[in-house]
Amino acid sequence: MNHLKMNSLKFFLLSFSILLAGCGEKDKNKIDTDNPEVVAVEFFNALYNEKNLKKAASVCNPKLSRIILHYKSTKAVARHLFNMSYDNVEIKTDDSGVKVREQFSGSAEITIYFNGEYNGERLKDVKRLLLIQVNDKWVIDKILKDPF
Repeated sequence: MNHLKMNSLKFFLLSFSILLAGCGEKDKNKIDTDNPEVVAVEFFNALYNEKNLKKAASVCNPKLSRIILHYKSTKAVARHLFNMSYDNVEIKTDDSGVKVREQFSGSAEITIYFNGEYNGERLKDVKRLLLIQVNDKWVIDKILKDPF
């Protein structure tokens, strides 16, 4: 009888451990942060470096999300929506002290800088996004016109 109880206890502990481990994992197809700059950088990182269309679409408003998912590949989104292609790219906001985020009540305009390579050629670019707060989360609402 003790042997049966011990096996049941082991099974329960193993099952409980697996359940806890599964609950602690982040969804690899979601960007979860309350910082609009991080959302903007992670959006482009998902497209250009991770090649994860679902992750990029997870932080967009429903209309933009549908458009992104319609293209079926990150290369198509990069080419058609942003007119930028990279083999590898560094994506960041400006850290020189220049104001890259203009935040108002519930919205923020974020400027993102790209420095990468495509077919052996060095390419630099700048993009701007409008993010809005929806249910305490930042989502990309619009791709703004190129600043230059």
